[in-house]
Formats: sequence, C-alpha cells, structure tokens
Amino acid sequence: MSRRYDSRTTIFSPEGRLYQVEYAMEAIGNAGSAIGILAKDGVVLVGEKKVTSKLLQTSMSTEKMYKIDDHVACAVAGIMSDANILINTARVQAQRYTFMYQEPMPVEQLVQSLCDTKQGYTQFGGLRPFGVSFLFAGWDTNHGFQLYMSDPSGNYGGWKAAAVGANNQAAQSILKQDYKDDATREEVVQLAIKVLSKTMDSTSLTAEKLELAEVYLTSSGSVKYHVHSPDSLTKLLVKHGVTQPAAETS
Repeated sequence: MSRRYDSRTTIFSPEGRLYQVEYAMEAIGNAGSAIGILAKDGVVLVGEKKVTSKLLQTSMSTEKMYKIDDHVACAVAGIMSDANILINTARVQAQRYTFMYQEPMPVEQLVQSLCDTKQGYTQFGGLRPFGVSFLFAGWDTNHGFQLYMSDPSGNYGGWKAAAVGANNQAAQSILKQDYKDDATREEVVQLAIKVLSKTMDSTSLTAEKLELAEVYLTSSGSVKYHVHSPDSLTKLLVKHGVTQPAAETS
C-alpha cells in the first residue's frame, strides 16, 4: 500500500502516515546507539562508535558528542553529514541569542528552534527529512539540568533517560527498570555503561567503541561540558567490571 505514497514527503497515505519521515527514522535505527540520562547534579551522554575498519584513522575529535554552546551539548545518532548541518545551525542560533540578549539561550528554546527547521523539511516538496536524531543535554537558570530527544519529524520531548539508534527499545526497557530520580552523576555513568554494554551489537565494550560526555556545574557555578579521554574511559570500564584490566608486560 505504501508504494504509491512514499515517493514524496508531502503526501499523506490514506492511513494518515508520512512514509518518508518513517523511513528516516528507520535509517537512525541502523546507526550507533546514543543514550542520555539525567542525574540530580548533571546530565550524562554516552554513544557507541561504529569502528568500520581497523585501518581507519580514528578521529581525534568526537564522533557522537558535540558542544553547541557553553551550556548545551548533544549526542547524535544517524547520518553524520545531516547532523553537521543542524549542529552548525544550532551553534549560530545560540550565538545570535547571546549577542542579542547578553545571556545564554534557554535550552528548550534552542531545541525548539532546531526542530522547527527539521519540521520544514517534512512539509515542502523537493526536500528530504534529516536522517538524524539528537539527545540534547544542557543547563539553564529556568529549569536547571535538562535532557531532550528529537527525531526527523521535528518532534521533541523532555526525558529523564532516553536512547536513540540501534537497539533503542532494549535500552529504553533497561532504563525504565533501573533509573532512579535522585541518582548522582557517578551512578548515572555506571547505568549508562551497563545499558550500552548490554544493548550494543559487538561482544565487548572497549574505550575505542565508546564516547562519554557530561554536563555539570563546577564549584564556581559555571556550566562545564567534559568529554572523557580514552584512558579515563578504560579506567571507568574496569571499575564497573565491564572490561578486564590490561595485563602488565614485564
């Protein structure tokens, strides 16, 4: 039934569905998973890096985590070239707001403005939806720490814990069981690593296959975005019993 209605993003099927938008969501289901969890003292983002070949020079910059402004960061699942366009758009919007009002842009306002752009690509002919989902983590004076998830349709919502990408249904069910409202950042990091190790396709979780970032307040009250180094990730994985410590060579 879909065949006559899935050639355009602008045509509804008789059941009221937009097939091209649904196909964009399917594309994200094949991407490396990303998980975001809200703690009482911060937000944790974790992502699975898809290492396609051992010959590939791994990037020194992050593949899944991006800083948008001093108080907002995001994790990405989907087509990276699409994500780069939207991330640059978000960065420009955040800087314009700061330039105009001399204060950081509220997190939800930034997410909503980006989702308005995404929605436009589902309504006009000759365009295709962005094949990317985001998890936004941030802090502002209005609502404190926040976590938002958005998809190619332009919908977004605030979450305590969310997963996008491959095996997101399994990850969501584990998060539903194990998430606690008053968890600290350290407990949330442990939960995120546990969820990713149980849901990712590869058998063992190592620092090369993982990215972990945190948004939290420093003792001086400023917002800090911190991405863990491979060494720090290895220590965390060993500490939480996900990988064995490397044998020391004599």
